[in-house]
Amino acid sequence: MTGSAPNPQGDPRVADVRARLAAAQAASASAPEKAQAKLDAQGKIYVRDRIALLFDEGSFVEDGRYANALQPGLPADGVVTGRGTVDGRAAIVIANDPTVKAGSWGARTVEKIVRATETALREELPVFWFVDSAGARITDQVEMFPGRRGAGRIFHNQVALSGKVPQICCLFGPSAAGGAYIPSFCDLIIMVEGNASMYLGSPRMAEMVVGEKVSLEEMGGARMHCTVSGVGDLLAHDDAEAIELAKLYFSYVPGSWRDHPPTYAAEEPATPLTPATVPERESVPFDVHEVIDGLVDDDSFFELKPLWAGELVIGFGRLEGQTVGIVANNSMVKGGVLFTDSADKAARFIWLCDAFNIPLVYLADVPGFMIGSEVERGGIIRHGAKMVSAVSSATVPQFCVIVRKAYGAGLYAMGGPGFGPDATIALPTARIAVMGPEAAVNAVYANKIAEIADPAEQARFVADRRREYEEDVDIERLAADLVLDSIIEADELRSDLVRRLAYASRRDRHFSERRRAVPPV
Repeated sequence: MTGSAPNPQGDPRVADVRARLAAAQAASASAPEKAQAKLDAQGKIYVRDRIALLFDEGSFVEDGRYANALQPGLPADGVVTGRGTVDGRAAIVIANDPTVKAGSWGARTVEKIVRATETALREELPVFWFVDSAGARITDQVEMFPGRRGAGRIFHNQVALSGKVPQICCLFGPSAAGGAYIPSFCDLIIMVEGNASMYLGSPRMAEMVVGEKVSLEEMGGARMHCTVSGVGDLLAHDDAEAIELAKLYFSYVPGSWRDHPPTYAAEEPATPLTPATVPERESVPFDVHEVIDGLVDDDSFFELKPLWAGELVIGFGRLEGQTVGIVANNSMVKGGVLFTDSADKAARFIWLCDAFNIPLVYLADVPGFMIGSEVERGGIIRHGAKMVSAVSSATVPQFCVIVRKAYGAGLYAMGGPGFGPDATIALPTARIAVMGPEAAVNAVYANKIAEIADPAEQARFVADRRREYEEDVDIERLAADLVLDSIIEADELRSDLVRRLAYASRRDRHFSERRRAVPPV
């Protein structure tokens, strides 16, 4: 509130209200000196300055600023909520204030968050979650925890928002106990290294309950979650970078499920694809980022989960200014074999693209799913089925590009012909089969090979059988049998996909008549 000179004819009670409201507003306008010093020591930005970095200047409208104003030391009750525009597009922000009791939740905090999510549901507005909270205030648990408008309602509303609008989380500090579920229900989690953490039980609690001694970083630190658990999507160096990444991600997605992603001016790739980009021998590993960068507009690839399950690369790119989702096997990491983590990584990304009208391009160079007792005990079949379920049920335009090998169920997981892609395209380096020639010959002729004593004769026999197998799955034969829609050189791939995308935009989005699937999760 702006100050004004006292009115000699005014009502003292109104003057008192104005004075108290001005004090309440000033209390949350900036961090107290001691709190600001702590923020500076941690390399953090004050909550209102974070919001200023997110929204266009002058666009923010705040709700509930005087929450709990009658209680000293609880300005805005520790959370700032409201609406603004991000590059001209409306959005809601829910931002914890770590200078107010470590960003913990009281009854009014929860009510503000519930109201903000209800607004997002009602108006179908995207939500930016700025999380930096120690969790619930135990002293307020009866008021904020169990009831119909308690903390559980936040998670209920987040689930209702999922796939309806983007939910983007910047995790600047802790997200403890039940509060850790807020990031988990978001589409994107950006964690600030050194400050951000997520955990259901603190290291102290873990020591008390299960006798485990562990550091906070080991338990739930940013790097752990972005490299080991896969809960985090991106690591940021500081608050400002986290917010910049959040805004960049937002530029690839629509404001709601009813819309299409923004389009931008087309740019040529930095280094266009050539027939030499992909090594012709399938045993030679190469970085699939070279194919992606040669396919999409210059500097437009936005990779997600780059530090986790690197055998599969996912992210957004632009083809002639239009957003597409990329799912690509990377032979440089574990030979591009699919594991449980990479299957999960792919499935959720495919669901995300399907929810927000983003076409999918699969770049297949996959020997299949991993085998062995360890992965079987880890549920590789269940996780693989999850990925195949996601591919099957996606109704956005999908294009399967066989870059090199696509063996076994790997072909299915990468959107192969049996899953109704808008096109299955192969490069001349492509091979499609149940398994590779060497493995196939050994599987079928193992006993016969063992019976041949002469090494030279054995080598000739194996070479002959491999030649027969390769002729059987010859790429031209597959095109002749209409397994493939097209075989083109790498330098034609971008223009071919751009044309196909334009035609596929009119495809029917219906998949199946039912209440819902029962996915193998």
